[in-house]
Amino acid sequence: METVLSSLRAVAESTRLRLVLLCAHGELTVTELTDILGQSQPRVSRHLKLLCEAGLLDRFREGTWVFYRLAERGRVSELAKQICASVPTDDPTVILDMARLETVKRQRADAASAYFRANAEQWDEIRSLHIDEREVEQAVLDALADHAVKDFLDLGTGTGRMLEIFASRVDHAVGIDNSREMLAVARVNLEKADLRNTTIRQGDVYQLPLAGDSFDAAIFHQVLHYADRPSLAIAEAARVLRPQGRLVIVDFAPHALEFLRTDRAHRHMGFADAEVIEWCREAGLVPEPVRHLLGQPLTVSIWVARRIDLPAVVTPAIPRTVAS
Repeated sequence: METVLSSLRAVAESTRLRLVLLCAHGELTVTELTDILGQSQPRVSRHLKLLCEAGLLDRFREGTWVFYRLAERGRVSELAKQICASVPTDDPTVILDMARLETVKRQRADAASAYFRANAEQWDEIRSLHIDEREVEQAVLDALADHAVKDFLDLGTGTGRMLEIFASRVDHAVGIDNSREMLAVARVNLEKADLRNTTIRQGDVYQLPLAGDSFDAAIFHQVLHYADRPSLAIAEAARVLRPQGRLVIVDFAPHALEFLRTDRAHRHMGFADAEVIEWCREAGLVPEPVRHLLGQPLTVSIWVARRIDLPAVVTPAIPRTVAS
């Protein structure tokens, strides 16, 4: 009861209620919230601190930036949603806040579009070298069609496309990427699609900021060819999978397109089935049949592996020597 009362006391102030409503519509920084509310940053920061302590908001860091959003889980997350739903949408203050929020989102979208346009040519070039991406996406969905997935993890999320196609099939989806620029693109894409059950975070695939045994499925979609140490990335993905969880790896089969290494920063010129299967086994995963989508000149391979928990090894008791 005290937890609920504490949360209600925290939100029972006009500025803090406005902050909760705004953070229910997306992930926002202190600077963005300050601009929307027209209040000083120290004042807004104090209110945010109280709301986080009460469990109504989640706080996470992305490089030097800090983002806030409505709490997704925890004892008062449902209370936070009910509070937001009970506030009249025709309230003059709410209408003004939402209009300013849309301005912030448009500014984000413009910046993300500029970055995307600057890099779209090379992405389009690579896509033209293999089978239609829609067929790849369908094959990825097929790979997990018979597996119940509540919590989904996209490693190296990029534009957030894997989150988009899985969002309607899972309860909660998280995307991890080390590039703030790509996270900005993903954030805009997910907001446009109004996917409230998705979250993106900045992180290193070798040291995920995630607890073990917390996801039913994870995917590396065209990521590992950039990785210095693919085997370590796979091992880290295996760590966060629950027992019977699935790891899906989408990447190129071995190829001879040297320009992808010299001009597009690919560290690996595709992967042979044997090496990916071996990395999965070393990580405690059981490989399933591999699927190859033939293209010209690149073939896309889809490897799936399942996490198992080996039974504990029981050391036989050493017979005691009884003195005669």
